[in-house]
Amino acid sequence: MLSELHVFNFNFLRDFRVLRGSKIYLFFSLLYLIFIIGDTEGKNNLLIVALGDSLTAGYRVEESLSFPGRLQNKLEKKGLPHHIVNAGVSGDTTAGGLRRIDGILKQKPDIVILALGSNDGLRGFPPAEIEKNLDAIIKICLENKTMVLLAGMKIPPNYGPKYTGEFEAIFPRLAKKYDLPFIPFLLEGVAGKRGLNQSDGIHPKAKGYAIVTELVWQALSPMLE
Repeated sequence: MLSELHVFNFNFLRDFRVLRGSKIYLFFSLLYLIFIIGDTEGKNNLLIVALGDSLTAGYRVEESLSFPGRLQNKLEKKGLPHHIVNAGVSGDTTAGGLRRIDGILKQKPDIVILALGSNDGLRGFPPAEIEKNLDAIIKICLENKTMVLLAGMKIPPNYGPKYTGEFEAIFPRLAKKYDLPFIPFLLEGVAGKRGLNQSDGIHPKAKGYAIVTELVWQALSPMLE
Protein backbone atom coordinates (compact mmCIF):
# COMPACT_ATOMS: atom_id res chain seq x y z
CA MET A 1 0.00 0.00 0.00
CA LEU A 2 2.81 2.39 0.86
CA SER A 3 4.37 2.06 -2.59
CA GLU A 4 1.06 3.21 -4.04
CA LEU A 5 0.98 6.16 -1.68
CA HIS A 6 4.50 7.16 -2.66
CA VAL A 7 3.19 8.16 -6.05
CA PHE A 8 0.10 9.81 -4.61
CA ASN A 9 -1.16 12.41 -7.01
CA PHE A 10 -3.17 15.50 -6.21
CA ASN A 11 -5.23 15.06 -9.39
CA PHE A 12 -8.40 14.63 -7.36
CA LEU A 13 -8.24 18.38 -6.80
CA ARG A 14 -8.48 19.20 -10.49
CA ASP A 15 -12.14 18.20 -10.29
CA PHE A 16 -12.60 20.74 -7.50
CA ARG A 17 -11.26 23.87 -9.13
CA VAL A 18 -12.33 26.09 -6.26
CA LEU A 19 -9.81 24.33 -4.03
CA ARG A 20 -6.77 24.83 -6.25
CA GLY A 21 -4.28 27.03 -4.45
CA SER A 22 -6.48 27.14 -1.36
CA LYS A 23 -5.62 26.39 2.23
CA ILE A 24 -7.48 23.07 1.89
CA TYR A 25 -5.29 22.03 -1.02
CA LEU A 26 -2.14 22.98 0.86
CA PHE A 27 -3.37 21.10 3.93
CA PHE A 28 -3.76 17.82 2.03
CA SER A 29 -0.46 18.32 0.21
CA LEU A 30 1.44 18.90 3.43
CA LEU A 31 -0.40 16.09 5.23
CA TYR A 32 0.79 13.62 2.62
CA LEU A 33 4.38 14.85 2.74
CA ILE A 34 4.34 14.59 6.55
CA PHE A 35 3.18 11.00 6.21
CA ILE A 36 6.06 10.18 3.87
CA ILE A 37 8.62 11.84 6.13
CA GLY A 38 7.33 10.00 9.17
CA ASP A 39 7.34 6.66 7.42
CA THR A 40 10.88 6.99 6.13
CA GLU A 41 12.52 8.69 9.10
CA GLY A 42 15.87 7.18 9.95
CA LYS A 43 16.24 5.35 6.64
CA ASN A 44 18.97 6.05 4.14
CA ASN A 45 16.78 7.49 1.43
CA LEU A 46 15.96 10.68 -0.42
CA LEU A 47 12.65 12.48 -0.75
CA ILE A 48 12.11 13.72 -4.29
CA VAL A 49 9.23 16.04 -5.19
CA ALA A 50 8.14 16.51 -8.80
CA LEU A 51 6.74 20.05 -8.90
CA GLY A 52 4.83 20.67 -12.10
CA ASP A 53 1.58 20.96 -13.98
CA SER A 54 -0.54 18.43 -15.89
CA LEU A 55 2.55 17.08 -17.67
CA THR A 56 3.79 16.01 -14.25
CA ALA A 57 0.41 15.11 -12.79
CA GLY A 58 -0.18 12.65 -15.64
CA TYR A 59 -3.31 14.07 -17.22
CA ARG A 60 -5.77 11.28 -18.10
CA VAL A 61 -3.34 8.43 -17.48
CA GLU A 62 -3.15 6.12 -14.49
CA GLU A 63 -1.04 7.53 -11.68
CA SER A 64 1.48 4.72 -11.93
CA LEU A 65 2.03 5.60 -15.62
CA SER A 66 2.88 9.28 -15.08
CA PHE A 67 6.59 10.02 -15.12
CA PRO A 68 6.80 10.37 -11.29
CA GLY A 69 4.92 7.09 -10.92
CA ARG A 70 7.21 5.34 -13.37
CA LEU A 71 10.26 6.81 -11.63
CA GLN A 72 9.06 5.37 -8.31
CA ASN A 73 8.65 1.98 -9.94
CA LYS A 74 12.14 2.23 -11.42
CA LEU A 75 13.61 3.08 -8.02
CA GLU A 76 11.89 0.11 -6.41
CA LYS A 77 13.06 -2.28 -9.13
CA LYS A 78 16.62 -1.09 -8.58
CA GLY A 79 16.28 -1.60 -4.84
CA LEU A 80 16.75 2.09 -4.10
CA PRO A 81 14.90 3.34 -0.99
CA HIS A 82 14.08 6.80 -2.35
CA HIS A 83 10.56 8.19 -2.64
CA ILE A 84 8.89 10.28 -5.32
CA VAL A 85 6.01 12.60 -4.50
CA ASN A 86 3.96 13.75 -7.48
CA ALA A 87 3.14 17.39 -6.78
CA GLY A 88 1.84 18.07 -10.27
CA VAL A 89 -1.32 20.16 -10.49
CA SER A 90 -3.14 20.46 -13.80
CA GLY A 91 -3.23 24.05 -15.03
CA ASP A 92 -0.53 25.23 -12.65
CA THR A 93 1.80 28.07 -13.57
CA THR A 94 5.17 29.27 -12.34
CA ALA A 95 3.34 31.71 -10.05
CA GLY A 96 1.36 28.80 -8.62
CA GLY A 97 4.54 26.84 -8.06
CA LEU A 98 6.07 29.80 -6.28
CA ARG A 99 3.06 29.95 -3.96
CA ARG A 100 3.39 26.25 -3.20
CA ILE A 101 7.13 25.90 -2.76
CA ASP A 102 7.39 27.09 0.86
CA GLY A 103 4.89 24.48 2.01
CA ILE A 104 6.67 21.73 0.11
CA LEU A 105 10.07 22.70 1.47
CA LYS A 106 8.87 22.53 5.07
CA GLN A 107 9.12 18.77 4.65
CA LYS A 108 12.79 19.05 3.63
CA PRO A 109 12.82 17.24 0.28
CA ASP A 110 16.30 16.41 -0.98
CA ILE A 111 15.49 17.05 -4.64
CA VAL A 112 12.83 19.06 -6.46
CA ILE A 113 12.19 18.24 -10.11
CA LEU A 114 11.03 21.64 -11.36
CA ALA A 115 8.83 21.19 -14.43
CA LEU A 116 6.76 24.37 -14.72
CA GLY A 117 6.30 27.02 -17.37
CA SER A 118 4.33 25.34 -20.14
CA ASN A 119 1.00 26.88 -19.10
CA ASP A 120 2.63 30.30 -18.74
CA GLY A 121 3.91 30.03 -22.30
CA LEU A 122 0.63 28.76 -23.73
CA ARG A 123 -1.14 31.71 -22.10
CA GLY A 124 1.38 34.16 -23.49
CA PHE A 125 2.65 35.40 -20.15
CA PRO A 126 5.65 37.77 -20.34
CA PRO A 127 8.91 35.80 -20.45
CA ALA A 128 10.44 38.12 -17.85
CA GLU A 129 7.64 37.25 -15.43
CA ILE A 130 8.06 33.52 -16.06
CA GLU A 131 11.80 33.71 -15.50
CA LYS A 132 11.37 35.76 -12.33
CA ASN A 133 9.04 33.13 -10.83
CA LEU A 134 11.27 30.19 -11.76
CA ASP A 135 14.32 32.04 -10.48
CA ALA A 136 12.59 32.62 -7.15
CA ILE A 137 11.59 28.95 -6.83
CA ILE A 138 15.14 27.80 -7.56
CA LYS A 139 16.65 30.31 -5.15
CA ILE A 140 14.30 29.27 -2.34
CA CYS A 141 15.12 25.60 -2.93
CA LEU A 142 18.86 26.16 -2.91
CA GLU A 143 18.68 28.33 0.20
CA ASN A 144 16.94 25.39 1.87
CA LYS A 145 19.70 23.01 0.71
CA THR A 146 17.35 21.27 -1.73
CA MET A 147 18.83 20.23 -5.07
CA VAL A 148 16.92 21.25 -8.20
CA LEU A 149 16.58 19.34 -11.45
CA LEU A 150 15.26 21.86 -13.97
CA ALA A 151 13.16 20.70 -16.92
CA GLY A 152 13.03 22.93 -19.97
CA MET A 153 9.81 23.62 -21.85
CA LYS A 154 8.88 24.59 -25.39
CA ILE A 155 5.70 25.94 -26.96
CA PRO A 156 4.21 25.63 -30.47
CA PRO A 157 5.76 27.82 -33.19
CA ASN A 158 2.49 29.61 -33.90
CA TYR A 159 3.29 31.95 -31.00
CA GLY A 160 5.86 33.55 -33.27
CA PRO A 161 9.65 33.25 -33.36
CA LYS A 162 10.30 36.19 -31.03
CA TYR A 163 8.10 34.95 -28.20
CA THR A 164 8.99 31.27 -28.57
CA GLY A 165 12.69 32.11 -28.68
CA GLU A 166 12.49 34.28 -25.56
CA PHE A 167 10.43 31.64 -23.76
CA GLU A 168 12.71 28.71 -24.57
CA ALA A 169 15.83 30.69 -23.61
CA ILE A 170 14.61 31.05 -20.03
CA PHE A 171 15.42 27.49 -18.99
CA PRO A 172 19.03 27.03 -20.17
CA ARG A 173 19.81 30.52 -18.85
CA LEU A 174 18.59 29.60 -15.36
CA ALA A 175 20.33 26.24 -15.48
CA LYS A 176 23.60 28.00 -16.30
CA LYS A 177 23.07 30.73 -13.70
CA TYR A 178 22.62 28.24 -10.86
CA ASP A 179 24.68 25.37 -12.34
CA LEU A 180 21.70 23.01 -12.23
CA PRO A 181 21.20 19.54 -13.64
CA PHE A 182 19.11 20.26 -16.71
CA ILE A 183 16.72 18.54 -19.09
CA PRO A 184 16.63 20.75 -22.21
CA PHE A 185 13.05 19.73 -23.10
CA LEU A 186 10.81 17.56 -20.92
CA LEU A 187 8.91 16.20 -23.93
CA GLU A 188 11.92 15.53 -26.16
CA GLY A 189 11.10 12.64 -28.50
CA VAL A 190 7.40 12.82 -27.58
CA ALA A 191 6.08 16.27 -28.57
CA GLY A 192 4.49 16.39 -32.00
CA LYS A 193 4.26 12.60 -32.36
CA ARG A 194 0.65 11.60 -32.80
CA GLY A 195 1.04 8.02 -31.56
CA LEU A 196 2.63 9.17 -28.31
CA ASN A 197 0.17 11.93 -27.43
CA GLN A 198 -3.48 12.22 -26.55
CA SER A 199 -6.01 13.76 -28.91
CA ASP A 200 -5.24 17.27 -27.64
CA GLY A 201 -1.74 16.93 -29.06
CA ILE A 202 -0.23 18.22 -25.81
CA HIS A 203 -0.43 15.55 -23.13
CA PRO A 204 1.44 12.27 -23.55
CA LYS A 205 -0.18 8.88 -23.59
CA ALA A 206 1.19 6.19 -21.30
CA LYS A 207 3.78 5.13 -23.88
CA GLY A 208 4.80 8.76 -24.28
CA TYR A 209 5.40 8.98 -20.55
CA ALA A 210 7.67 5.95 -20.79
CA ILE A 211 10.00 8.05 -22.96
CA VAL A 212 9.70 11.08 -20.67
CA THR A 213 10.60 8.88 -17.70
CA GLU A 214 13.83 7.69 -19.28
CA LEU A 215 14.76 11.27 -20.14
CA VAL A 216 14.19 12.41 -16.56
CA TRP A 217 15.97 9.37 -15.17
CA GLN A 218 19.13 10.15 -17.13
CA ALA A 219 19.35 13.52 -15.40
CA LEU A 220 18.06 12.38 -12.00
CA SER A 221 20.12 9.24 -11.44
CA PRO A 222 23.49 11.02 -10.98
CA MET A 223 21.85 13.16 -8.29
CA LEU A 224 21.04 10.05 -6.23
CA GLU A 225 24.67 9.09 -5.70
